[in-house]
Amino acid sequence: MVKFEYAPAPESTAVVDIAPSYGLFVDGAFVDPADGEPFKTVNPATEEVLCEVVAGGPADVDRAVQAARRAQDGVWSRLPGRERGKYLFRIARIMQERARELAVLETLDNGKPIRESRDVDVPLAAAHFFYHAGWADKLSYAGFGPDPKPYGVAGQVIPWNFPLLMLAWKVAPALACGNTVVLKPAETTPLTALLFAEICQQADLPPGVVNIVTGAGETGRALVEHDGVDKVAFTGSTEVGKAIARSVAGTRKRATLELGGKAANVVFEDAPIDQAVEGIVNGIFFNQGHVCCAGSRLLLQESVADEVLDSLKRRLGMLRVGDPLDKNTDVGAINSAAQLARIRELSDIGEAEGAQRWSPACELPDRGYWFPPTLFTGVSQAHRIAREEVFGPVLSVLTFRTPAEAVEKANNTPYGLSAGVWTEKGSRILWMADKLKAGVVWANTFNRFDPTSPFGGYKESGWGREGGRHGLEAYLHG
Repeated sequence: MVKFEYAPAPESTAVVDIAPSYGLFVDGAFVDPADGEPFKTVNPATEEVLCEVVAGGPADVDRAVQAARRAQDGVWSRLPGRERGKYLFRIARIMQERARELAVLETLDNGKPIRESRDVDVPLAAAHFFYHAGWADKLSYAGFGPDPKPYGVAGQVIPWNFPLLMLAWKVAPALACGNTVVLKPAETTPLTALLFAEICQQADLPPGVVNIVTGAGETGRALVEHDGVDKVAFTGSTEVGKAIARSVAGTRKRATLELGGKAANVVFEDAPIDQAVEGIVNGIFFNQGHVCCAGSRLLLQESVADEVLDSLKRRLGMLRVGDPLDKNTDVGAINSAAQLARIRELSDIGEAEGAQRWSPACELPDRGYWFPPTLFTGVSQAHRIAREEVFGPVLSVLTFRTPAEAVEKANNTPYGLSAGVWTEKGSRILWMADKLKAGVVWANTFNRFDPTSPFGGYKESGWGREGGRHGLEAYLHG
């Protein structure tokens, strides 16, 4: 297999105009903080400061929640669904028109390859607004009662791995169902959310329908615990999800939690090997492994384990690691220094516990946060790298002999978000899908998403569904 040399093909950053500093987006306008403190957001590929944003304090959160309440009571919930849908359609179209700007900004702030921002994140985000715009005037046919009502104010906290896409997953259904929103983006990736605020202005969305309060964990806690919030939606770590569950227990608040994962990608001996290898690579090295449903545990049937590993190593040797703005890049930068330290720590522990570590030869940039694509063989189910979520480009390889053993090993985890099955037998796919304790089971593919399909997990991967008709339920009550 020949590794081609590619000339640099950098995407221009001229399309993006980043202000030196940003305030909070409250009641339809950018405002100065009441009690928030400034902090810097950096480009993880270069460690250069991009701009200064605000960590909203309790008074800022309260102001945003009050604005959302006024908009919900006064305008938004009273609009016919058809009219709400028009706003969502308008937002979706503007996102398409500004797609290049959104993609470049996402890559600068997050570190993911521009090819992924351009071809996955932005188109899917727009698709969620298009899809939910279509539901806005059909909610009585969704199966949740003849005249379902919105909850009111939704407090939404999103992660840094898919900043714009997670925003769309949360905001689009909330607005379609007649709720208003206070959104807290991740502290390391606030910029596309702030650009989305400009898009809301451009779409003439009524003031207060969408409010964006930037900040870190304390800001998110203030939002989740605010008495004026009726619905909490969170995507992030299981640890924080448990804290949120405790805080809303015994209250009137409704919550949906999409948390961590440790997905098994199961390859049987009759699987199409080349296709499976591409699926394995996409399952764990897409977005630097910063994916909650990443196929971070590879289960290979013993009879084909060596063949799959040889092919996989050849394929990893062809991955291009480097400048996320280069259109040829496959694996970009780790999102933050803290996440890089976590990945290094668990990888070192895996080696210390006896697993064999392998990475292809690749030259990493001198500046920024980088980690090479890595796989571990000789992994047992007792190893921490097989049990804990690394959230990076690290793959643990285990083997099995029978389908029953594959199921047992795949389900031997506190998580239950996703799984993959590779085989030519349709009956085996259906049998495995029935036995696997996972919210999503992909067959002969991995990491495929669609706004019409519900997504969510079991056990410590959270509860509730996002996307599809099922995802509307979290924002409606009969």
